[in-house]
Amino acid sequence: MPKSQPPRALLSAAQVNALMDRAYPQLNAAARCYFILDVFDGGCRARLDADDRHLRPGGTVSGPSLFTLADIGGYGCALSHAGGDALAVTTNLDINFMRKAGPGPVDAQCRILKLGRSLMVFSCEIFSPAGELAAFATGTYSIPPRQAAK
Repeated sequence: MPKSQPPRALLSAAQVNALMDRAYPQLNAAARCYFILDVFDGGCRARLDADDRHLRPGGTVSGPSLFTLADIGGYGCALSHAGGDALAVTTNLDINFMRKAGPGPVDAQCRILKLGRSLMVFSCEIFSPAGELAAFATGTYSIPPRQAAK
């Protein structure tokens, strides 16, 4: 079976972060903790700089914080590969927690599995600061229809 080429990135990490800052300022209102590290053809890398507000008792990064990182990674993929429309929305996100992640930089490696006109399906591996696989997620984003040029 021939291998297909990954979707081409249209925006850089800096452009995606600037777009998220404008369209979704509440994400990092207290302090910048979620952001896109890198964009490449077919995916992106996202990071959570996990500190005390992301920890549950026992010093483990909370499930909701890891879930948000996976969702931000998917959003970064949608923005960077589908034209930068901030109205792209999550339609599904499933996550499996594998092991705990402690405070510090938690990285997500996100890959686009399918990019169509209206949906983007992605996978996301989340790594603890120690480099261990902490969670694995799959998700789908709805891509808004492109507006016709006037």
